[in-house]
Order: sequence, then C-alpha cells, then structure tokens
Amino acid sequence: MLNRATSYARWMLTVTAVGLFATSLRAFAGDCSGANAEALAWLDKMSRGLQDVSYHGVVTFQRGEDLQAMQVSRTVEAGVATERLIELTGQGAEVVRIDQSFEDVHPGHKLLRQAGQLNSQDCGLARYYRMRVAPGELVAGREAVRVLLEPRDMYRFGYVMELDRETGLLLKSATLGRGDKVLERFQFASVSYTEKSAGDGGERLVHEVDTSRQDEPELSIGSGVVPWKVKWTPQGFTPVDSQPSSERRTYTDGLAVFSVFFEVLTNDIRAGEGVVRNGSTTAYTRGMNLGKSSILVTVIGEVPVNTARMVADSVSACVGPC
Repeated sequence: MLNRATSYARWMLTVTAVGLFATSLRAFAGDCSGANAEALAWLDKMSRGLQDVSYHGVVTFQRGEDLQAMQVSRTVEAGVATERLIELTGQGAEVVRIDQSFEDVHPGHKLLRQAGQLNSQDCGLARYYRMRVAPGELVAGREAVRVLLEPRDMYRFGYVMELDRETGLLLKSATLGRGDKVLERFQFASVSYTEKSAGDGGERLVHEVDTSRQDEPELSIGSGVVPWKVKWTPQGFTPVDSQPSSERRTYTDGLAVFSVFFEVLTNDIRAGEGVVRNGSTTAYTRGMNLGKSSILVTVIGEVPVNTARMVADSVSACVGPC
C-alpha cells in the first residue's frame, strides 16, 4: 500500500538522515565531562557520510509482528541526493525523493556534529542521551560499530545503532521504549556502495516526495486569524520551520522528530482525545479551544505518549507577538 511505503520513506529519511528536518544548532551550558566523545564522533561521521555516500540494498523493517522488506537506493551527484524506495511486499509501491542540495548543511545534522566542538559550554546531544560505543556485529556483510543512546529523561526513546565502520552508514537500528522494549527494528539485509539503482520489478504506484519549502497562508479561525504557539517541548527539541506553517510545527532533538498539527472543528468533528501507537510512532489527538474557536490538535512523531500529550496541552493562542 502507498501509505505503508510512505511510512517507510518517512522512517528511513528521519532515522538514516538522523534529523534531516531540523533547525539551527543550539549550545547548552553545563558540565559535559561525562559526554562520550567517541560516540559523538560516530554520530558526526554518520551525518557527514550522507553528503557523499551512494548505496543500494535491501532493508527489513519490523514493528511488532509485522515484518516488511524494501529495496532502497541513494545516489549523490553534484551535492544532490536522490532516494528511491520500493516495496518488496504488499502492492510494491515506490517512493522517490529528490533532496535539496547539500551546499547548506541541514541544521539537523549540526545537532549531531558535536565531537569537534565538545567542551564544557556545549554538550549537544550528550545532555539528553547517555552514550557509549561497543563492538558491533556483522551486518549485511559489513563490519559495524555499535552506538547505544539511553535517554536521560522520560520524554524520548532510546536507540541502539550499528554503523558501518568504514562509511558510518546506519546499517541496523532498534528503537527502545520503557524497560528497553524494542518498538521497531530496521536492518540492511544487503548493501552495496555503488551508483546502481534499485531494479525495475514491473508496474507499481509511484509517490514522489517534494522537499521544497512552500509558504502557506495563515489559517482563519472563526472570525479572524489566530496566531498560535507550542509553549512546551522537551529540552533539546528545536523548531524545524524557519517560517512556521499556520497549521503545522515540527521539532527535533537531532534523533527524534515530531510535528504538531491542528484543524478547526466542524459540525462533523467532535472534541475528544485519542491515541494510536505504531512501533515508535505516536499519534495523539485532542480537542481544545483556541481563541473563540474549537480546534483539533494532533501530535505525531517518534516520542512517548506522555510527551505527545504534554506538547498538545501546551498549544495556545498568541497574546501579542508569537
């Protein structure tokens, strides 16, 4: 199904790019003596490798008992990356993404590039995750290095990553919830560093992902325009949007990403609360008042339910400049 393929595409682009949709680097004051410089160096290498590594292979993606396989390819030419993902199960849907130029470093990667700048005034991800490096296993025939990231608070998940020792490519990853429960797994079954594209397996539904930024009009709520803001996010999460949409806000800490959406309630929609979990992805929805209108707020992303609920509860109308 197309929805399944686009879900894989989102996960691949989010985790493999590790914060592709992020914003500017933020420095944090504090004692960074406990930061693991080796782990940060590997995250740095993983991020930088995306600028020049072309590959193709087969990946598996597991959520609970659901195990799916996809053929993936990524080609980097003249600083522009093209990604192609094809389902090997289901309806064989295909997702094609042409990324922006790497001329300007994606700010999300900047959150990972702390190894060379680590000092007592700039902890980066080390402020929010305990990190360590361990010997990795053989993944898709490649020697890997294992990087373990344990959250320092209750607002984010943990990760176990296996990175290609030579290129830094993310070969295998597990997202961990409470009690180190594995919420979802990703792994290359095979990988080759060539410019060969994923093969043609016949006719399939193709979904092209547009990464260009488009300005969106302000949303009229009730009798006028109501600017809104998210008053609370976990520490370390920064806004992605350089020009926030009237209907969406997106945040990242460099590893996890979540978005906040809202829509005006109509006669066909009633205010309420609901939660849907799929692997590490949470979708939390609740009705609330904003200004003089009732709206439906939805938080979707790779965060625990309590985080999504607290973010949704903090949405409010702006009083004065946002």
